Amino acid sequence: MSDVVEKTLTALPGLFDSQTGAAKITNRLRQLVKSITELTSKHEEENLIKQELCAMKEQASSPNTSMKQMREIMVRAMYCEMLGYEASFTYIHAIKLAQQGGVLEKRVGYLAVSLFLNEGNELLLLLVNTVLKDLQSTNLIEACMALTVVAQVFPKDMIPAVLPLVEDKLTHPKEIIRRKAVLALYKFYLIAPNQVQHIHGKFRKALSDRDPGVMASSLHIYLQLIRESPDSYKDLTGSFVTILKQVLGGKLPMDFNYHSVPAPWLQIQLLRILSLLGKEDQSTSELMYEVLDESLRRAEMNHNITYAILYECVKAVYTIHPKAELLEKAARCIGNFVLSPKINLKYLGLKALTYVVQHDAKLALQHQMTIIECLDHSDFTIKRETLELLFRITNAQNVTVIVEKMLDFLRSCNDEHTTIHLVGKVSELAEKYAPDNSWFIQTMNCVFSIGGDLLQQDVPNNFLRLLAEGSESKEEDDQLRLYAVESYLTVLKGHSSHLPQCFIQVMSWVLGEYAHLQGSVDRREVIRLLTQLLDQRSVSSETRVWILSALTKIPEGQTDLILDLAERLSSSQDTVLRQQAQELLHLSQDSQLHEWVLPRGAPWDAIEVDSSLSFLDGFVSEALATGAAPYKPPHQRQEELCEDRALNLEPYSFSLPVSLSSCSITDRQSPTLLSVSSGLSGNSTELSQKAGSSTLILEGVKRVWGKDGYLPQKEATAPPVDEPSAAVQPPVQQEAAERTEPRPEPSTRNQDKQRLASSLFVGLGVGSSVSLLGKFEAPPPRFRKKPRPHESSSSSSGTSEKSSDSSFRSSHNTTDSFLYGSFLEEEPATYKSAFDHTPKSTTANGLSQNKEDKHANTSQIFGGDMVIVRPSTVQDKHPPSVSSDLTVLLPADLKNLPHSDVISLTSDPSLSLSSCRLFRDEALLLLIFISNCTETVIKDVAVQLTCEELKTASLRGNIVDCLEARSTSVCHYALLMDDPHTNISFTGTVSYQTQPGHTNTLPFSGTLSTADFIRPLVLTTEEYGKLWLSLSHDVKQNLKLLTDAGDPLRTTLNALKDALQLHVVDIIGSEGIVACRLLSGAPCLLHCRVSGAALVMWLRSPHPALPDCILYHCQRALAHR
Repeated sequence: MSDVVEKTLTALPGLFDSQTGAAKITNRLRQLVKSITELTSKHEEENLIKQELCAMKEQASSPNTSMKQMREIMVRAMYCEMLGYEASFTYIHAIKLAQQGGVLEKRVGYLAVSLFLNEGNELLLLLVNTVLKDLQSTNLIEACMALTVVAQVFPKDMIPAVLPLVEDKLTHPKEIIRRKAVLALYKFYLIAPNQVQHIHGKFRKALSDRDPGVMASSLHIYLQLIRESPDSYKDLTGSFVTILKQVLGGKLPMDFNYHSVPAPWLQIQLLRILSLLGKEDQSTSELMYEVLDESLRRAEMNHNITYAILYECVKAVYTIHPKAELLEKAARCIGNFVLSPKINLKYLGLKALTYVVQHDAKLALQHQMTIIECLDHSDFTIKRETLELLFRITNAQNVTVIVEKMLDFLRSCNDEHTTIHLVGKVSELAEKYAPDNSWFIQTMNCVFSIGGDLLQQDVPNNFLRLLAEGSESKEEDDQLRLYAVESYLTVLKGHSSHLPQCFIQVMSWVLGEYAHLQGSVDRREVIRLLTQLLDQRSVSSETRVWILSALTKIPEGQTDLILDLAERLSSSQDTVLRQQAQELLHLSQDSQLHEWVLPRGAPWDAIEVDSSLSFLDGFVSEALATGAAPYKPPHQRQEELCEDRALNLEPYSFSLPVSLSSCSITDRQSPTLLSVSSGLSGNSTELSQKAGSSTLILEGVKRVWGKDGYLPQKEATAPPVDEPSAAVQPPVQQEAAERTEPRPEPSTRNQDKQRLASSLFVGLGVGSSVSLLGKFEAPPPRFRKKPRPHESSSSSSGTSEKSSDSSFRSSHNTTDSFLYGSFLEEEPATYKSAFDHTPKSTTANGLSQNKEDKHANTSQIFGGDMVIVRPSTVQDKHPPSVSSDLTVLLPADLKNLPHSDVISLTSDPSLSLSSCRLFRDEALLLLIFISNCTETVIKDVAVQLTCEELKTASLRGNIVDCLEARSTSVCHYALLMDDPHTNISFTGTVSYQTQPGHTNTLPFSGTLSTADFIRPLVLTTEEYGKLWLSLSHDVKQNLKLLTDAGDPLRTTLNALKDALQLHVVDIIGSEGIVACRLLSGAPCLLHCRVSGAALVMWLRSPHPALPDCILYHCQRALAHR
C-alpha cells in the first residue's frame, strides 16, 4: 500500500501541471490551508473560514464565474466542510457543475455532491437526469462517476429509475464498470432488498467473472445473502473453496497482495462465508477441511494482516462441523495469540478464546494463569474481554469469584456501554447460579446500585418477576422474599439519598408486596421509611408513584401519617401522583374495599390483566363519534413521520389560492407567510386592506415539532453511578474490606494467583458438561420459574437455557400487575429536583450532554441528603486572589466554553468563595471556587445550595475531605430551568472544619437570570413557520430600534443575538425572524418588524411566562446600547 501512495503522490504534480489553471487552484487551496495552520485559536479559525465562505459565496453568485473558477470554489468548499463549517450555498453549484461541466469539472462536482449531500437531501432529485445520461454515456470516466454517486447517495426511492441501467452494466466489456455496478447493486440490496430480488441469477455470473476484482466485489453480496439464508447457497460451497485455493496458491495478480500476503481481505471474506455454510452441516464441512488446513498452515505469524486471517480461520474451524486435527491446530494458534506480549495480539487471542470456549470450555484451562494476569492488566479492553471470557466459563462452582471480579471492574468503569453490558451479565449469572438467597439478593443490590438508572428495564423487571412468580417450592420462595425485605429495610435505615431511582422502585415494590412476611417488623416503621423517601428531592415523580403503590398495599398500620400524606399529594400538579394519592386515601378509609381490590396472599398468576383495555370501549366510541383521531401504535406513528420526511416523488395536486380576507392576528398565521405575500406584516389592519392577497396553504402539514420540542424520542444520557454502601455489598467484598494485609511478596502473589485460578476454573475438568466435539450444556438455573396454569405439562417439565432466558423477559401484560396503577411501562423523564446533591446527568432539548467521569471520584453518603464527592483538588501554593483570574483552574474540557467574569460570593478569614458561569448548549455550569486563605489544612469542606426555581442536572466537587493550605478547589453545578423567571436568587452554605470537632458555617448568595438559560434554536424558515402555528402564548411590544448603522434592523437583531444567544433565522426586507429555546427545551419565536423608529416585536412560546421574560431582557439589552 505504501508503494501505491508513493506513486500517487509522485504523479499528482504532473496531473495538476497538465491542466490549465490547476496551479492557480492548488495555490489558492494551499494558501487557505497554510493560513489555517498558522492560527492560534479556534475563534481566529472561525473568523478566517467565515471570511473565506463569504468570498466564495460572492464569487459563486457572480454571473461571470467560469467553470474553472467554480471548480476551485468547490475544492475550497469541500475543505471547509471537512473542517466542520457549513457551505450549503455551494450545494446547488456542485449539482450544476456535475451537469454542465467538462470531465474534470464533472468529476469535482460529483465528488462534492457525494460529500455534501445525504440520502435524504431533496437536491438529489435534480441529479437524476444527469446520472441517467452519464450511465448511458460511452465515456468510461463519466459512467464510473455516475455509478459511484449512485452507490453512495441515492435513496431507495430513486432506485427504480436507475436500476435497469445499472443492471445492464453487469455485462459491460470493461471490468471497472462491472465492478462498480456490482457494488451499486450491493448498496441497493442493503437499503431495498425487494427491488433486486429478480437479479440474483446475475450475481452468480459476477461470482464467476473472469476479472478477480468483479468476483471479489460479488462476495459482499453473497456474504449478506448467506447470513440470511445459508441453505439456499449450499451448492456454491465448491466454488468458494476453489476460489480460496486459488487465492492461497497465489493465482491472483500481484496487485491484490498486501505485504506479500495474497489477497488478505478476500481470504477473510471467503472464510466468513465458509463458516456460515458449514455450520451444523457435516457433508458441507468436509468439503472445506483441506482448504482450512492449508489456510492455517500458510498464514505465518509475521504481520498484522496474517493475524486477522488466522483469527477468522480459527472461528471458522470452531463454527463448522468439528474435526479433531483442525481443532488442535486452531488451539495452538489461540495460544500463540494469548501468550503474545503485544496488547493487540493478546486482545485478539482473548476474543478468539471467548468464542471457542462456547464449544470447548476446557481450552481455557491451558491458559488460566495468563487469564489471571489479564484481570490485572493496565489496558481497559484487555480487562473487559477477560471478563467476557470468564462469563462464558461460569458455572455453579465459580460464580461467586467471577461475579466479584465483574463488580470490582464495574466500580472503576467509566464507560456507559460497558456498564450496561456487564450489569446485565451479572444479573444473568446471579439468576442462573446463585448459591443461596443471601448472595443472590446482595448481588442484585450491587447491580442496582452500580448500574443505577443505566440499567436496561428488563433487569429489574426480571428480578421482580422472579420474586412474584416464585418457583415450585413455596417455602424457598418465602425465604427469598423474606431476605429481600430484611435487606431493603437495612438499606433504607441507612443513608438512602444516593440510591438510584431504579433501586428505590424495586425496594418499594418488594416492601409493598412482602413486608407482611416479616412479623417482627412494625408496619408503622415500614410506612415511616417509605414516607421518608417521598420527602427527598432526588426522588422522581415516577418513583413517587411506586412508593405510593407500596404504601397502598400495606393493609395494617394505616396511621394518620398516610392520611395526611394522601391529602397533601391530592393537590399535586402531577396528575398521576394526584390520582394515586386519591386511591390511597379511599383505600385507607375503607378496609373492605382494600381487601377486595388488593387481597393479601393472592397468587401472582391468578391476577387477570385486561391487556385490551376493553372497559374503555365506551369512552373510545364516544370520542371517535365527536371527531377524535383513532389511536395509532408508536411504530406506525414513527413510520408515518419517516415517510413525511422522505423525498416525495409524486406530483403536487392543484390547489387554488386562498384569500387572506378572513385572516387576522387571532388566526395565528406564520410571520414568514406574511412577509412573502407582498410585504404584509402581522397587523390586522393591514391584513384587512390586503384581502385579495394569496398565501401558501399549510393546512394538513404534519407537525414535527411539538410542545416539548422535536417529536421523535429524545436521547438521554444516563446518570453517573454512585458507590454502593456497605449494606448492598456482597459478603465476599465486605470481608475483603474488613481485613487489611501487608503488601505480599512475589512468592505470596504467585500463590494468590494459583488460588484464584483454582477458584475461577473449577468445574472445567473432566467431569464438566462440556466435551471437545460436543455442545455446551448449561445446568439448570438456580431459580426455576413456576409453570403457569395454561402451560402444558410437557413444556413445563423441561426448562432449557433459552426458555429460561425468555421466561424472564418483560411484557406489558405481566408487568402491569407489579405496580398498582400500571405505571411500570413508562420510562422516567427525569430531571432531578433542585440541588438534591445526587450526581445525575441529563439532557436538555434532546441535546446530548458531555458525560463527566463517573468513577474518577469516590462517592459516599455524608449525613442528610448530601452526597460526598471527592474531587481531585487543585493544589496551588500561591492561590489567586478574588480579583485575579481563577478560570485558570478550570478543567481542560471547560476552558474553551464561553464564561462570565469571576465574582466574589463571600469570604471569612479562612475561606473565600467565588463563582463563574459557563454557558453550555445543554446546561448552565455554575462553578464555585473554594479557596483556602490560611496556612493550615481545612477539612470536611461541604457546599450546599438551595434554590426552588432551578434543577440540577449534575454535580461534582461539592465535598472536599482535605483542602490544603493556600489551595483552591472547584465545585461544578449543571443547572436547568423549567419555569422561566426574570431573575433568580440562590442561597447556600459552606461548612468546614479548621479544628477537629469544630464546624464553621459560611453563608453565601447569588443571582441568575433567564438570559443565562437561553440558547439559540437553529431552524429553517419553513420549520419556523410550522412551529409558529403550533404555539399558543404570545406577547407584542414596541422596542427601541438601533438607528446608528446603515441597516437598523440587522444591527438591532445582531445586538440581541450577542446579548441573549438568539438565532437569527432570516431577514426579509423590514422584517426578521429569530428563534431561541430555554435549556429545558421550551422554544420561543420572535417576529420583528421595523415600524418608523421603533421595532415591533411579537413573541410566541408554548410556555406562558417565557415571552415576557425574554421581552424584559431584550428591552434591557437595547437600553444599554
